[in-house]
Amino acid sequence: MTKQLILCDCSGSQTIDADVIGRATGLTCSRIHTAICTREAEAAAKAISAGNAIIACQQEAQRFDELATELSAEPPIFVDIRDRAGWNDDKNASAKMAALVAESLILAPAAKTVEVVSEGMCLIIGAGAVALPAAEKLADALAVTVLLTDDADLPLTRAFEVVRGKLTKATGTFGDFKLRIDGFQMLNPAGRGEFSLTAPRDGAETRCDVIVDLSGATSLFPAPHKRDGYLRADPGSRPAVAEVVAQAREMVGTFEKTLYLSLETHLCAHSRAEQTGCTRCLDICPTGAIFPAGEHVDVDPMVCAGCGACASLCPSGAIKYDAPPVTHILTRIRTLAETFAKAGGKAPRLLVHDDHGSEMISLSARFGRGLPADVIPLSISALAEFGHAEMLAALVSGFASVQILPSPRTERDPINREIALANAMGGEARLSLIDVDTPDALSDALYGAEITPITAAPKLMMGDRRQVARVAAKALLPDDQPVALPAGAPYGATVVNKDACTLCLSCVSLCPSGALVDNPDKPELRFQEDACLQCGICTTICPEQAITLEPRFNPSDEAMKLVTLNEEEPFCCIECGKPFGVKSTVEKIMEKLAGKHSMFEGNGAGRLIQMCDTCRIQAQYHNQSNPFASADRPMVRTTDDYLKRRDH
Repeated sequence: MTKQLILCDCSGSQTIDADVIGRATGLTCSRIHTAICTREAEAAAKAISAGNAIIACQQEAQRFDELATELSAEPPIFVDIRDRAGWNDDKNASAKMAALVAESLILAPAAKTVEVVSEGMCLIIGAGAVALPAAEKLADALAVTVLLTDDADLPLTRAFEVVRGKLTKATGTFGDFKLRIDGFQMLNPAGRGEFSLTAPRDGAETRCDVIVDLSGATSLFPAPHKRDGYLRADPGSRPAVAEVVAQAREMVGTFEKTLYLSLETHLCAHSRAEQTGCTRCLDICPTGAIFPAGEHVDVDPMVCAGCGACASLCPSGAIKYDAPPVTHILTRIRTLAETFAKAGGKAPRLLVHDDHGSEMISLSARFGRGLPADVIPLSISALAEFGHAEMLAALVSGFASVQILPSPRTERDPINREIALANAMGGEARLSLIDVDTPDALSDALYGAEITPITAAPKLMMGDRRQVARVAAKALLPDDQPVALPAGAPYGATVVNKDACTLCLSCVSLCPSGALVDNPDKPELRFQEDACLQCGICTTICPEQAITLEPRFNPSDEAMKLVTLNEEEPFCCIECGKPFGVKSTVEKIMEKLAGKHSMFEGNGAGRLIQMCDTCRIQAQYHNQSNPFASADRPMVRTTDDYLKRRDH
């Protein structure tokens, strides 16, 4: 069924060209209404009843959803072309409207989720003056225990539990917090007069579903605002305390936790043979959800808050963001650029933002200048997920620049790191962070900016992040010469000091990506630059410290070919002539051992070093001092032998 786009100029406050939008998107457009949510609601009802409506108004989505329910019809698709396009100083933004409409038709894959059950066991931590009143407010909804941090008088109530002690360890997340308390004292309600406490004891362990931290002390967890079920407030702020108490009341029942990441451990370059290599994800994770697990890392999905930084920084693609996957974002980017161009737009700019940015854009449009007609907003849930591969892909798709609008709580470091990497790989300062705190400042930063159209031919982005980044960078760089990258980049060369390298090939055996390989026919160390992750395991394991890393990006096809880093002549076995080992190494060993080691003096023992493994075994077996030799076997005794012995 062909979709129909229901257009409304919102009381004449925006200019809409239905013909341009229809041609660019292939949709059937309605006439341009003026008040589709009020006076002309009948037209909306008719389109919704037909089951093929796309309503170009996000503000009144709830009203139209309710209308669909009354009509027993499927809820329509909504797209905001007013705040994000129609309300601006440029007046004509039809090409941008068409791009936003086309993007709204792309269905996002369903996110994977897991159920989290909270039984309402709540621990409140803090001084009695703040924690006890909070407990009184929550006692009717949750099973509350108060951990007093001061010597406040014990309340004469059994509506909730009261304990004292020092919380020494806290792990877990919403629905499954595990706690350790030293100096633990429980309330003893027996007897006359005030309640008393039991004798203190260390090592008490308990669990709870929700923690309300009113202690004012250091947070129990890194990135506390990202830890589900951990509510923290300044005990001196009554509004803040009231807010977390209200939030805690709602945290009982069954909830859905999104599983943001997928992990392929066989691709992880964290460690080999207890030698640590890549630690990018461990270093950047704000919640501590990622931890070493032998030769790879592991992810606690219940702690992961879905910031996406680990996925954008992972050099091997072992960690992938899955809510939604990168392919969905690339499809949205390509659709926006292609539709904008089809509608007659030129040199669009991409503005990547989250929910905070959506609010900024809406306020700017309603009370300020809005967004320029060539700035196309792209809303994603996790800004740190938008890495250098996506930035470069946007440029190759046709965007003249990519700017990212962070929220106050957005981690800037991983984003700035990816921006620097993308600019070095062909972005040429087209990628930047707009760190503003007001809607007017956002508009001022976008209007009047110098725009240089992109000259690279559009490319179809396919494959994983690494493949996408390579194709895009190759299209953007003016020639095939290697370019230097910032320290820690996941692309680069391995440089070998031939004078120090003995071709022991320990680096080959531990290289997680197969960038370093040997030659089974002769002593040779070979390298494929495109496969190198710059994990550093080779530099760590090299016994001669002969290897260094050079962060760079080589756009030429030579990066995908094997090149020889070091090679030597093989030593030929003195018995059979079979080549084995490294000639210089064998000769050096013979020189150092000659007349200087008792095991190799006389008896031709030194010759063993000059033999291949097969000849060496045979020589040892036939040697008079053969360590494998045994005494002569005794003669076989027969029945006659036993009878003769008996007769004698």
